[in-house]
Amino acid sequence: MKHLYTLLFLFVLGLSASAQQTQKPMIYGSNWMAVTGKPMAATAGAMIFQQGGNAVDAACAMLAATCTMWDTLSWGGETQALIYNPKTHKVIAINAMGVAPTGATVAFFKSKGYNFPPEYGPLAATTPGTPGGLIYMLIHYGTKSLGEVLAPAMHMAAGYAIEAQAANTIERGKAMLKQWPYSKKIFLTHLGEQREAPEAGEIFVQKDLLQTLTKMVDAEKAALKKGKSREQALIAAYDCFYKGDIAKEFVRGCQEQGGLITMQDLAKWKPIEEAPLTINYKGIDVYKLQQWTQGPVMLQALNILENFDLKAMGYNSAKYIHTLYQAMNLSFADRDFYYGDPYANPNEPIKGLLSKAYAKQRAVLIQYDQNDQHIGPGDPYPFEGKQNPYIKLLKERGFEMDTTKRNFAPKHDLGKVNTPEDLYHDRLWRGTTSIEAADKDGWVVSVTPSGGWLPACIAGNTGVGMSQRMQSFVLDSALNPFNVVAPGKRPRVTLSPSLFLKDGKPLWSAAVQGGDTQDQNLIQFFLNVTEFGMTVQKATEAPNFNTNQLWLSLGGTKTADREPKPGQILLNSNTKEPVRDELKKMGYKLSFEDRTSGPINAIYFDWKHGSFQGGSSNHGEDYGIGW
Repeated sequence: MKHLYTLLFLFVLGLSASAQQTQKPMIYGSNWMAVTGKPMAATAGAMIFQQGGNAVDAACAMLAATCTMWDTLSWGGETQALIYNPKTHKVIAINAMGVAPTGATVAFFKSKGYNFPPEYGPLAATTPGTPGGLIYMLIHYGTKSLGEVLAPAMHMAAGYAIEAQAANTIERGKAMLKQWPYSKKIFLTHLGEQREAPEAGEIFVQKDLLQTLTKMVDAEKAALKKGKSREQALIAAYDCFYKGDIAKEFVRGCQEQGGLITMQDLAKWKPIEEAPLTINYKGIDVYKLQQWTQGPVMLQALNILENFDLKAMGYNSAKYIHTLYQAMNLSFADRDFYYGDPYANPNEPIKGLLSKAYAKQRAVLIQYDQNDQHIGPGDPYPFEGKQNPYIKLLKERGFEMDTTKRNFAPKHDLGKVNTPEDLYHDRLWRGTTSIEAADKDGWVVSVTPSGGWLPACIAGNTGVGMSQRMQSFVLDSALNPFNVVAPGKRPRVTLSPSLFLKDGKPLWSAAVQGGDTQDQNLIQFFLNVTEFGMTVQKATEAPNFNTNQLWLSLGGTKTADREPKPGQILLNSNTKEPVRDELKKMGYKLSFEDRTSGPINAIYFDWKHGSFQGGSSNHGEDYGIGW
């Protein structure tokens, strides 16, 4: 009898544990789902859904709201999206990344003593992409007017109760904000007092931004009043921002503060609709943006990991963590040398990089008993039937390209890094929010917009914060010949939404905040679900790890600020002692945090029941609403 009670107790305990493994509840809905970085922004998406909008309309409303709330981005930043179109049963990609402005050359930045373009201020700014990207999505895939979609954001610009996270970020960055007159005017509402930023819950008013948004909506209304079509009216709003009064004030304010953006830069820029990149992992089609983002890192890593029995290793065992760490390092080494703007250099070897045969060659390099500190980029060109034109450059850097020998990193990759740990991780995780939306008609949208985060330099009296994405360029072709700064070129960015399909139907959408860690976290989220059977909510909250063995994409103008930290790994604080000990024996340098991921947002499509399941991790203020 005692034995029976013990079994019963263990059974009930198991049920209880499985029922209470998440700190936030799963979100359910049968009509629509809206998940993003702030509760109020998710509400903006819900409002548009309730007004009959589709998932694209709702995503645009959430994008506008998060920009207005300074949720690690603003209106002058950049947007990109993956959209599943149920009418064509295809995934398409939206590239609304701004470009380097006129005068943004290697010689210019080096003359100012930089090894990388600056982190903040007007010289960090690419042309704004978010307004154009939002309008493009509305024109081609939405149903609502710009006025309807921007209504929640305009109400917020007129005054909303600012959240503690944004208010405190303003206070921490006030010394920098005081350098820029238009930023100081908007953000430091209590100038001269002990706390100069708004207080949490204070009604934060952005009159200049409201005027900018109103001008765009008025341009749309005026065009409709003249009998123009919906598309023509939206184009009128677009032109108002990129060619009209808003553009003139943006350029004036940018250049007054030392920036480079010109009227021609704004007028020439256009959002691009492009084909996404995709691979198949054990029957699941994984879609990412092209190599102007870091998205293909996830595809490369999954190709490598497909050669291993990950489930047999056990979730977050030392062997599992080691295998993922090595696979990600191999992929990031390729990212750091081969990824860049394909419109500036169409010869990037992306076909070879995504080859299954190339992945098998890279998988062979993984050492089972120790971390490989000497991982470098491979040679994908033979897998495209070509010769690598950069062999000489790679050899000059010190990389061994003979696959029968070990790759080894150039000396400056293994130098002593003096960046403080907290600053390093701030740069590793910096920037971005995420937006996930889906509706019962089959539209699915995944976005990771970013740029213009606090402390932001405002462009004149527009209320628009300028992007800081120039810092993701390099000035030295030895680091990456495809990502050297030049006017009209897009930087290789970290922004990386995801869509997953099975048998031609959406299975999940997912995205995460967090700079260079985005695809690290998304790989682990994906494996949590596919290999270990977690729900999307469990998978978003599950402990994971970060590798620091990569070149940082953000932060610092000196080479020492960006260098890889070979063997350094950030683990979740609940990692068990035997796993810690085994990783140490493999040569890893361990650090720990309670939260080792940016906030992951995801939607699962339950085709059996005709419903949605939404996940939003407990790692930030992200929030979802379903109906």
